Amino acid sequence: MSYMVECTWRLLRRHGWSWQQPARQAIERDDAAVELCKKEVWPRVRAPRRPATAGSSSRTKQASR
Repeated sequence: MSYMVECTWRLLRRHGWSWQQPARQAIERDDAAVELCKKEVWPRVRAPRRPATAGSSSRTKQASR
């Protein structure tokens, strides 16, 4: 299930919630570890994108090759 941004706002307000942004970062945050994760770990975890290929718009008929 997915919601548009406007719908999300309505749901939050309906339940008495609001969107809040932290005023500051956590004291425990380790910027070096975050950068290491972004550069080395995340590329291995992220799923590779499938190459764009021509296909058929019909769900019952395969594309001819």
